[in-house]
Amino acid sequence: MKKNSQLISFPDGITLESGYILNSFDLMIESYGELNESKSNAILVCHAFSGNHHVAGEDKELGKGWWDQIVGPDKALDTNKYYVVCCNNLGGCAGSSGPNTINPDTDKIYGSAFPQVSVEDWVKSQKMLMDKLNIPYWEMVAGGSLGGMQALQWTIAYPDKVKRSGIFAAAPKSSTQNIAMNEVARESIRKDKNFYDGNYHDHDVIPKDGLKTARMLGHITYLSEEHMDNRFGRRFQDSESKMNKGIDFEIENYLQYKGDQFSESFDANSYILMTKAMDNYDAGKSKGLIESLKNIKAKLLIVGFYSDWLYPPERGKEIQLAAMQNNINSSYVILAGDHGHDSFLFHTDMYSKIIRKFITS
Repeated sequence: MKKNSQLISFPDGITLESGYILNSFDLMIESYGELNESKSNAILVCHAFSGNHHVAGEDKELGKGWWDQIVGPDKALDTNKYYVVCCNNLGGCAGSSGPNTINPDTDKIYGSAFPQVSVEDWVKSQKMLMDKLNIPYWEMVAGGSLGGMQALQWTIAYPDKVKRSGIFAAAPKSSTQNIAMNEVARESIRKDKNFYDGNYHDHDVIPKDGLKTARMLGHITYLSEEHMDNRFGRRFQDSESKMNKGIDFEIENYLQYKGDQFSESFDANSYILMTKAMDNYDAGKSKGLIESLKNIKAKLLIVGFYSDWLYPPERGKEIQLAAMQNNINSSYVILAGDHGHDSFLFHTDMYSKIIRKFITS
């Protein structure tokens, strides 16, 4: 599989939804496959909250791509046929301009000074990327969770630039409970003694404990109660593989491991920015969802998972019902899913078959 990583600069900057102007910014991207002569085979993949530009294949630093089971040669998003592009979102922490990068206006790390970004800002920056790559339209925009919100927003903001949109394990807006959980996670970061109001880089520390707790809470929302019971139950953790002495149960050990792993690789300010962007997104806004979708020209594939507790299938159904009210060509599918909210990341024969049929329909 042909793979290419590059940092693309935008010296003319961007005006964010908040009105804040970034005088310049960079996007780290990764592309797979080759763009055909007619430039008609381009697919944009939008990453979820903790994802990045590395979608498929192996990387020395980032490991296996987060959607490696779906993107690649002969997979659902077949890189033998399609040119697949993904960028690390603006405000992220994997190479694109964000809180842990240098502010060119001050030559210092942005830290807490990096402005709040939105799903609309990400889609706008991705449109700028599309223009930079001389791609006339996306054959498909696809993503799960927060990436699914971006896939939906693309069809609203740029209806002539998207032919198909894959919206997986997503919702038109976060619920009150989603927002509440995210706020508890953010507060755990803010209360970390090493947070220093977001300026921890100035003190050469990271708020590791706060990040760890935030991720542990996040993982509880990604796993349904049934999934946790089936996977862990009340089984005790083997003493030789305990993360620490205070652990009794396998579920405790799992959360400790995931929290530790995440706290070593993710930026705390990016965590706060991205969860805020997720909370603030509302595809309907003041007009209502039906009115907001009225200009969509893309075909929609909306997939939910029965085991998803964070964005249960009925949230995708909201999008489908609004699409039907607008006579939009759309399909709504609910799959079992063995991984709770994270089920969109994993291949099953039915899931991959549905995606393949949708692209060629």
